Amino acid sequence: MIVAVMSDSHDNIWKLREALAIIKNENAGMIIHCGDFVAPFMLKELHDAGIPVHGVFGNNDGDQHLLTKFSLTSMTNVAFHGLVGQVDIEGFKLAFTHQEAVGEGLACTGNYKLVCFGHSHEYMQKNIDQTILLNPGEIMGKDGLPGFCLVDTDTAIVKRVDLGDSGCKVAP
Repeated sequence: MIVAVMSDSHDNIWKLREALAIIKNENAGMIIHCGDFVAPFMLKELHDAGIPVHGVFGNNDGDQHLLTKFSLTSMTNVAFHGLVGQVDIEGFKLAFTHQEAVGEGLACTGNYKLVCFGHSHEYMQKNIDQTILLNPGEIMGKDGLPGFCLVDTDTAIVKRVDLGDSGCKVAP
């Protein structure tokens, strides 16, 4: 399965829409969001994409009650996991959070093939033993080139997708 991993969208609905178009074109079966959605209207965009979304709260998700309420009522394909989430995709165990220190701790357990986090807005990928630790960067585009990652759970290959002003570029 192709899993899209994103973080720190911070209400940039235009970049989120651009990312979702690519994610749909790549036939991703799931989206992982590592926090900082900010406003509930971002959830509607994710819901309308028709792809299951698993997310955690970030430090800028102020009204967690309202976000959770929407995800449990009108936006039923968006699931919140609190501060740490985990999913198992046919044996490919994946954990996600917002803070890097928590992500590193999860990766060090050796219980996951992939651990994702956000917060710093900077793309980063490294291995901790057999676990890939990944920050997909930011959707927002405030601190750098906006983008996200696509992960193939069959091969464990991660591709960074940059969202620029002139379209997008998929980098290996």
